[in-house]
Amino acid sequence: MTVRDIVVIGAGVGGMAAALRLASAGHRVTVFERSAQPGGKLAVFERDGYRFDTGPSLLTLPQVFEELGLGLRPEPLDPVVRHVFPDGVVLDSSSVHEVFLERIATALGGNAAADWDQFWRRAARIWRASWDAVLQQPVTAASLARMSWRLGDLAAIAPGRSLRALGRRHLRDPRLRMMLDRYATYTGTDPRRAPAALAAIPYAELTHGGWYLPGGLGTIATALHAESVAAGVRVNLGTEVAAIEADTAVRGVRLTSGRFVPADVVVSNVDAVSLYRDLLPAPKPLARLADRSLAGFVLLLGVRGRTPELAHHTVFFPRDYDAEFDAIFPGPGRRARPVPDPAVFVTRADDPAVRPDGREAWFVLVNAPRHGSAWSAVDWRRPGLAGAYADHVLDVLARRGLDVRDRLEFVETRTPADLAEAAAAPGGSIYGTAGGLLRPGNRGPVDGLFLVGGSVHPGGGLPMVALSAKIVTRLIR
Repeated sequence: MTVRDIVVIGAGVGGMAAALRLASAGHRVTVFERSAQPGGKLAVFERDGYRFDTGPSLLTLPQVFEELGLGLRPEPLDPVVRHVFPDGVVLDSSSVHEVFLERIATALGGNAAADWDQFWRRAARIWRASWDAVLQQPVTAASLARMSWRLGDLAAIAPGRSLRALGRRHLRDPRLRMMLDRYATYTGTDPRRAPAALAAIPYAELTHGGWYLPGGLGTIATALHAESVAAGVRVNLGTEVAAIEADTAVRGVRLTSGRFVPADVVVSNVDAVSLYRDLLPAPKPLARLADRSLAGFVLLLGVRGRTPELAHHTVFFPRDYDAEFDAIFPGPGRRARPVPDPAVFVTRADDPAVRPDGREAWFVLVNAPRHGSAWSAVDWRRPGLAGAYADHVLDVLARRGLDVRDRLEFVETRTPADLAEAAAAPGGSIYGTAGGLLRPGNRGPVDGLFLVGGSVHPGGGLPMVALSAKIVTRLIR
């Protein structure tokens, strides 16, 4: 094996996972991260004895991280998610299919359970086809052509059909359709336009389970950093890359200090749009770029007392889910705006490591338009907007039966503008590019440049980001 000098730009999960894999394979690896902490969007905020994960709050496909030898000890969640529908019906999901069918039958009736069972068989086919042909290798014209010869796989993935259409085909109960629609937001997109192939997401979550790490999911970033350093990776925090220098192939990177660092290979964990627009010697068009992902408005709440009606993850649905998507993904004659009646996702870990005694740390997320000045975005820096919308979200929760306003010790807000600044995520997009197969690829436009992270193939979310690092490591080898 030829030992190479490799520079990784960004110490997010994708960048650190790639650095660890490449160093373990014998390469000389150096990481440059603009922030003072590793982890990227997998960030942590601490205040007054509270500890909040401000990024991902659910770990799925833990086997992807087991390959990295991080020594993590995830704990299974039951329910994976508690769903509170507009009519007050509560449905707890389970990673045991038979148990979930029983819960559906109890909450929604036997016909709904039968429908979900039928849908589940279809989702299983989509998952198997996606896992083998899409999620573990680059998507190219050749790989898609090979899939087209496997007619069963192609039929399962249902090209041209939306996730919404797939739900309507299999699920008669509108509450099950609403639950399925929410999985489109896991990839930052609108279920009315999201590909039916995203049915693989609920299948993966509910088959392989939802997991929590004691101390919070930020411990993944800590473990990745420690293992990478132990493997010989040189991690430079608070050090920003200004440019990638290349002609027909990469030659290295130029830091904002002016220092040039030579490299045989560069792995970028920067958002693909920022990479192509800002870091290459000349701006280059992206050959495959889906729509930008939705953003999120977050409340971090220090709450007195205990709230037994909450599971680890609880989602409170609105009466008109489509109105939410209309606000976030505007159309002709309709500007983006903060969602008036949003779905509210509450994470409350029953973990003494993240809260003082007799208190709870709540991470409250609502989907939101991106930050910006265009008609398709919202200026989240507008004076007074963040505070007013935080109050509005708390009012929405109260109307849905969870009034916590008289129990609050503090409220911290995180807007899309904050995420854009902290994680260099254009517009505060959570997942970079929205869901689908046509994401930017893992090979860059010049030899020796590779891309990892949630804005490129195979997508956003912790396991997909880790898989992007696995794909890139194979390409480099």
